[in-house]
Amino acid sequence: MEVEIGRGKKGRRAYGFDDIAIVPSRRTRDPDDVDISWTLGPYRFELPLLASAMDGVVSPATAAEVGRLGGLAVLNLEGIWSRYESAEHQLERIAAASPETATGTMQEIYREPVKPELIAQRVEEIKAQGVVAAGSLTPQRVTEHYETALEAGLDLLVIQGTVISAEHVSSKVEPLNLKKFIAEVPVPCIVGGCASYSTGLHLMRTGAVGVLAGVGPGAACTTRGVLGIGVPQATAIADVAAARSQHMLETGEYCNVIADGGMRTGGDVSKAIACGADAVMIGSPLARAEQAPGHGFHWGMATFHPSLPRGARVATLQDGTLEEILLGPAQENDGTFNLIGALRTSMATCGYEDIRDFQRAEVMVAPALQTEGKQLQREQSVGMGSNGRAAVATGVAVSDD
Repeated sequence: MEVEIGRGKKGRRAYGFDDIAIVPSRRTRDPDDVDISWTLGPYRFELPLLASAMDGVVSPATAAEVGRLGGLAVLNLEGIWSRYESAEHQLERIAAASPETATGTMQEIYREPVKPELIAQRVEEIKAQGVVAAGSLTPQRVTEHYETALEAGLDLLVIQGTVISAEHVSSKVEPLNLKKFIAEVPVPCIVGGCASYSTGLHLMRTGAVGVLAGVGPGAACTTRGVLGIGVPQATAIADVAAARSQHMLETGEYCNVIADGGMRTGGDVSKAIACGADAVMIGSPLARAEQAPGHGFHWGMATFHPSLPRGARVATLQDGTLEEILLGPAQENDGTFNLIGALRTSMATCGYEDIRDFQRAEVMVAPALQTEGKQLQREQSVGMGSNGRAAVATGVAVSDD
């Protein structure tokens, strides 16, 4: 339903995860009987989860660990790992920078050119661990670097930017023809992000096996403030999921919808699936892992843009392993540990047996869900009153911006 912004402008009401709740059905189920596996092209994964292509989250080593646990990690093939042989030194520099100098330090570090030989080396390091190798490239550089990655054994290619369209217009350069490019690439491709029905549908028509849904919801992203664009994540996922249904009617092909960003807790992950996602892509929850390469910091792919940074370096406390964050056991009661266990329990409590079944769950607008009856938790900043980060120590900066 549209609301009037002013006499000359109307707009839809949109919803984020905190605005909605999943409604339990008449049936319940044993969590052990819930199937959360999914397929992406020829690959089947036990966990409906991708680790974001961010340098503070995914290294070749963490990609191997996420793969071992049953998920998929995406390495940023234009990041520090593909610019420096000794990436660890640069990561330490970013972690040591003050809030006032962090953005400038990253801009300096990321001015180093991407080296094709390092792209190949990093992909080979992931493949050597026996897991599916996925890497991310921007539309501007994908034609320059994808062949190097493929020759090294890349299994999945993610073409990723803040916003991607299938109809890019430019008077200065020849735009990337996504449909033609994807048809010629011999590995499955994921494209994104997008946040609307029409853009999602056009991206699906390119032949991609997955579309990333989400513009600006990430913990380290400032796109919504810098550019003023974005769609609350629950609405964005539901709109792109509707495009998936239309695309399937047109072609008979199923395109996965991957919710990208904005998820802090197991409840957020569950709501993303209930809104229509097949899987989720997360960054900041995994930056908290002891194995994460960011040394307690997290930043996005546009944080270090040379002329218009659209992200902040955010701090977190590394106080759990990847396995504990994804599969438990949980050390906190705020939903930030055992994300997948929470998804299983949510599906079981509502009676759904697999991901596609759960996508049909009833949801309602429930802005009081986080606060109803929770006054003591709010006053004490525990549980649901901790905003999903109870274990972040007092005095640790949440954001640099």
